[in-house]
Amino acid sequence: MTEDHPALLAAQGSWKAVMAGDKQTWLDLMDDDVCVEDPIGVAPTNPTGEGVRGKTALAAFYDQNIAPNTITIETRDSRTAGSESAHYLTLTTTFENGVKAKVSGLFTYRVNAAGKLIQLRGYWEMSDMAFEQP
Repeated sequence: MTEDHPALLAAQGSWKAVMAGDKQTWLDLMDDDVCVEDPIGVAPTNPTGEGVRGKTALAAFYDQNIAPNTITIETRDSRTAGSESAHYLTLTTTFENGVKAKVSGLFTYRVNAAGKLIQLRGYWEMSDMAFEQP
């Protein structure tokens, strides 16, 4: 795996933007027709189970699920192949009331020829999430 693989760089940029609360930088990493499934399947962040598609919908996703919270992302392992990268991550979300939600899963990022994210998929389920009171 090379450190300058386009999908790895896009994934790392996504994590940095999310942890910094930088919505515009995060959206700038995305192709106009990006699809985010986080997690894959029906969940509060993916109500139809078909993912969040397009930058307008993704901006609303950010406002609802990322902006109000503090999120830290810990990378445990990464791999790249073709136009994709896969990562074993642990995400910790701290809500405004101090409650923390922690989930580990596999996350894949696919980029187009321009290096823009066209797909982000999270392999985890709501039952995998652990909650911690303040």
